[in-house]
Order: sequence, then C-alpha cells, then structure tokens
Amino acid sequence: MDVLSGWVARHRLLVGLLWLAVTVVGLVMAPSVSGRLKSGNHMNTAAYRADQQIAQRYGGATSDPGVLVLDLPSGQTVRSAGVKAELMAVDAGVAKAVPGVRVVSYATTAGSTLVGAGGTSTIVLAYPPHDGDDVDAAAIDALTGAAKKAAPHLTVHGTSLKSLEAGNTVKGNSSVLSELLIGALGALLVLAWVFGSFLAFLPLIMALISVLTMQLFIYALTYLMPSSSPIGPSVQYIVALLGLGLSIDYSLLIVTRWREERAAGRPNDEAVREAVKRAGHSVWFSGLVASLGLFALIVVPNSLVRGIGISGLFIPSTATLVALTLLPVVLSKAGPKVDWPRRSARRGPSRFWTAWSNLVIRRRVAATVVGLGILCGLAGTAATISIAQPSSSSLASAGPYTDGLNALEHDGFPSGTLTTVPIWVPHAVDAPSIVTSLDKVSSLHGAIAPADAAWRTDGSALVIALPRHEVGSAHGGSSLSDIKHTVPHDAQVGGEGAVGIEMVDTTYSAFPLLFVLVALVTFLLLARGLKSILLPAKAVVLNALSVAASYGLLVLVFQHGLGMQALWGTKSYGVVDSFAPVLIFGFLFGVSMDYEVFILSRVQEGYERTGSTRDGIVEGVSRTGRLVTSAALILFFALASLSTANDITVRQIAAGLASGVLLDAVVVRMLLLPALVSLFGKANWWMPEGVARLLRLPPPPRSAQSLEPVPLPIGDR
Repeated sequence: MDVLSGWVARHRLLVGLLWLAVTVVGLVMAPSVSGRLKSGNHMNTAAYRADQQIAQRYGGATSDPGVLVLDLPSGQTVRSAGVKAELMAVDAGVAKAVPGVRVVSYATTAGSTLVGAGGTSTIVLAYPPHDGDDVDAAAIDALTGAAKKAAPHLTVHGTSLKSLEAGNTVKGNSSVLSELLIGALGALLVLAWVFGSFLAFLPLIMALISVLTMQLFIYALTYLMPSSSPIGPSVQYIVALLGLGLSIDYSLLIVTRWREERAAGRPNDEAVREAVKRAGHSVWFSGLVASLGLFALIVVPNSLVRGIGISGLFIPSTATLVALTLLPVVLSKAGPKVDWPRRSARRGPSRFWTAWSNLVIRRRVAATVVGLGILCGLAGTAATISIAQPSSSSLASAGPYTDGLNALEHDGFPSGTLTTVPIWVPHAVDAPSIVTSLDKVSSLHGAIAPADAAWRTDGSALVIALPRHEVGSAHGGSSLSDIKHTVPHDAQVGGEGAVGIEMVDTTYSAFPLLFVLVALVTFLLLARGLKSILLPAKAVVLNALSVAASYGLLVLVFQHGLGMQALWGTKSYGVVDSFAPVLIFGFLFGVSMDYEVFILSRVQEGYERTGSTRDGIVEGVSRTGRLVTSAALILFFALASLSTANDITVRQIAAGLASGVLLDAVVVRMLLLPALVSLFGKANWWMPEGVARLLRLPPPPRSAQSLEPVPLPIGDR
C-alpha cells in the first residue's frame, strides 16, 4: 500500500484526468449497455438441445403459451353451425394483431383436447414468433382484444404465466436508474448521519464513478463473451446496486480512517497516506476475496449464472480501484474543504461500541449461544426450502389474467395448459401415433399435432402435450417423465418447463464444487492476510451459517408468505426461485467477508500493539462498530431498492441479500465474532511454521505460538 499511495500522491493530476476521462466515456456509453444484453440461457442438456431443434423450425414454440379461453353463447357447441367460421375469424384476427404469432386452435386441428367440458368452450394456444420471447401481459391484452373484435358473440378471456407474474409485481415500470437513485438516497442519509458534513457526498460520488466504470466493463464483455454465453439483462441491475453499495462501503472505510488520522493531528497529505496504508490494505483484501467469491460462479454449468459470475468479478475490483486511486487524490486536494460544517471530531473509540465489546466479552458464552441459536434456527428453516417456479395459483390473485385462469379451469382445462410441452418429431408421419399414445397417459390432459403449414417444416412435425400440472412447479408431478417414456427415442422433448428443471439439476449439482472452491480460496486468503489458522476457519464456518440463515429468511418470506402482503402487496409464492440460493451464496459469501476483514484487521492491529486479545477485540469493535453498521445499512438500502424490480428472480435475490447483509453485520460480526475471538484467546493467532512457509509468511512470533489456556474471568491479557 505504501508503494501505491506514494505513486498516486506523485501523479495526482494524471490519476484525476484518467478517471475524468473514464467517467465521461461511462456517461456517454451507459445508455447503450442495455441494448447489448441478451436474454436466454445456454446449457448442454437434452431439453435445451430439443429447444434448439424446435426454435430453428418453429420459433417461439419453446416458450410457455398465451391461452385464450373462448366461451360460446348459450346453447351452442363447437360443432354448431357458424361456430367454426367465428373460430377461424379469431385465428385471423389474432395473427393480424400480433404478427408472427403461432396459433394452435380447434378451428385448424379439430382436436378434442382443445375443447372444454360439454363442448361449449375451446382454447387457443398462442406462441411468440421467436425463441426466447414471452407471451407477457401486453401480448395477452393484444390477443384478447383482437379475439373479441373478431368474434364479438364469444366471451373471451386471456392468460399466461408471464401475465400472471406481472399481476403479482409492483406496479409501474422499474428501471436501473430509478432503483439506483433510491439506493443512493438511502445511502446519502446514512452517510450524512456518519459524517455530519458535505463529506457525506464524497463516497457517493466515488460510487457513481465506480458504477459507470463497471457498466463500461460489462459493455466490453458483451463483445468478448461467445454467443453461447451471453450477458443477461439482470446483470445490469446487479452491477448497479451491488456496485453502489460496495463502492460506498470501501470509500467509507478509507474516509473514516483519514478523518481519524486528521483528528490525531496529522497533516492532510500524511493523513491520506496513512489512511491508504491502514484502511487500504483492508479494502484491497476485501475486494480480492469478494471478487473471487463472485467469480467462482463460473463453475455452474449454465450461461446465465456464468455471465453473472464473470461480470461479478468486476464489481468489487472496480470499487477497490476507485477507492485506492481516485479517492486519495480527492482527499488530498479537497478533503478538508468538504468536511464542513464539521461536528466535533471523535478522537477516541466509540463509547457505545466500547461498552458493547466489553459486554460481549464478559458474556461471551451467552453471546455465542444466542448468536448460534439465531443462525442455526434460521438454517433449520432453510432445510424445508422448495426450489421451483411459482405455480399459477401463487401468482396474481385478482385481475383479468386471473379471471382468464379461472375461466380456463372452470371449463375443464388444467392449469398445466399454461406450460405445454413441445415434442419435436423428426418424421411427421409419426405424429398421429404419438398423439394417440400421449392421450392415454394419465398425467396429461391430452396432446395435439397441428398439421397446417406453420407446424410442418423439413419433413418434421411438432406435437404439443398439455400436462395436468404445471411443469417446473413444486406440484409438477410426473407428466414430463411420462412423456419422455412414451414418445419414440428419436423424438425430442423440450419446452420452457423442461429446460427449467434441467437448469435446476445442473446448477445444484455444481453447488458442492462452488462451495468448496469459494470456502478454500477464502480460507487461504484470510490465513495469509490474518496470519492465523483459526480465524479464517471460524470466518468460513460462520459465513456458511450466515448464508444458510439468509436462505431461512427466504423460506419464511417467499415460501411461507411472512410479510409478503405488507412489503409487496402480494401473497406467498409457495416456493423459492431456482436461481436465488446459488446467486445469493456467490454474492453474500464474498461480500460479507468485507466486514470480517474490516473488524479483524483492527483487532489484529490492536493485538500486535498491546499483546492482549481482549484489548485487540475492544479496539477493533469500538473503532469499526459504527463503520460496519453504517456500511451494512448502505448496502441494505441499495439491495432493498433492487427488490422493487418487476422480476420475481431479481426480487428474491435482492431481498435475500439485503436481509442477509443485516443479519451478518449484526449477529455474526457484532455478536459472534467478538465472542468467539474472546473464547479462543491466544489460539486466534496460532500459525504453524510449516503452514507459514507454505503461505510465504515470516515465522510467527513465539507469543503467537504459545497456546496458553484462557480462563473465563475477563482481565487476563
């Protein structure tokens, strides 16, 4: 850090101009980033390969369909005179309203599978023109309106999974900018409370520059990543909000240390160098651990998670770079000027946190029991987690799309109609026999093989099966496996639900490797940085418990609905989103190490100066307690603002991270960390000579190798 701080001090103008240029380019390019991001997920699985075959020939038939429920006037059935003409008019009107839409209807197939109970109703399945498109609320509105206009005598309802999902999200159009502003406002309030001067704006400015720089990295990645691993739109949300929180955290640490050195009487330039030397080491180390923790997501074998992992590599690293280069330049030139109107400087440690650390040390056994009890209780709740897609009944509870679902079920069609299963048949002549076989499967409502030109290409055909239960939901049943066992070996079974199931299987089969890799890398880095074996082992175990506890909170809120109505005005989803646990692990495990490093660095600093573990704990917690609490609140506000996004996956990830950050900062870092370090005593600083040589550390002092028993009465040094 001395070399870096010296170089930055000697080249302040150059550093400032470089960051000015990056910021200007970032402002210019930021609006173009979203246009470079691509939806979709690439995997090497059977259903994914089937979808590739289907998409090549039949476009969006891989997606879950929009469903139009057509109820006939009283006394009429689908075989009544004139009804077929009206149904043909509906098909024509729908095709005109949504160009490129692919329709499966009774009018073109005469399939009984598409006819409701008593023959007084029928359904139209509408698929989007292109693979990867969704039949969302806007599309359902257009389809429904066109059907009503084409056949005014029919009663028309429309629904789809995506439209139901839209009915269960916060109204209004969310954007990265709006959520970034909400997060920034919450952060500014906390910073104003911490500094009580215009200095509160400085970490926020650093964070905004960091986010712009991260967006540039993401823009460049969209050109470097292969087409099989695109960067998804959700990355922009994650980079903006997580980048905002981490950047402010790192800047807060350095600015607080600079202020502390200034209060001790150091000249400004010397105070800047000392802040970078002391706090900069913690920032650099935290950024490294967090970056590697996020980057480890690339071991998950699907492109969506890998793209997030690669992008995540640049979030902590960019925040670190800004905090260690640009921030010292600004502090050296304008720090004292913006620290106005200044409250009386705090020359000593916080009285509250000093009292708190002494209380925890005196009651260390009780504190350990309470902290572990909270974490283990929530981790036990996490054991009941159900990872799946929300069922239609768990989505919107009112509105036109729910009315469409109710009409669908009232007419005798199962909710599984919303998750049809497309089956690519290489030889079209085999399609009728496959339909006959599938009609006998008890877990299916039936099957249909549309024979018009849109559904027959290159001598192949598409068979569409209607399951009784929604594929991919917790109650999906055996329909998908039944289909695979029924169709010929050369037929390929795809669809959004099938791909989703395979995505869950591949993602969580890689989860043990992800955990081992992240835990091992974190342990080795912490062991080298803290010159200890026990402290990094404790940190890894507590981090794992903290992540498990955050899963427990996800289960309580999203699976069981605790607080859902109050927070989002919706009911329980009944499940936890497929991506949420693995992404929360990657983010939270790495990010929460920031607080561990911040606190333990000061504890170690105090221990090395006094030789007393107790004094080191008191100094570490009293000096960093306010800082860690503030940093956690800032990151919480940033992530909580992201939880308002109109996307169930993003919402659950953001809410899980936000609650996990607070839980980690309060229970783990401020309660369990000082209690366990106090219990371990001198064992905290044990580093065997062989391990020290392996990690290229100098041999530990004899005092650190002496494992004397630590008596319970506090006061032994």
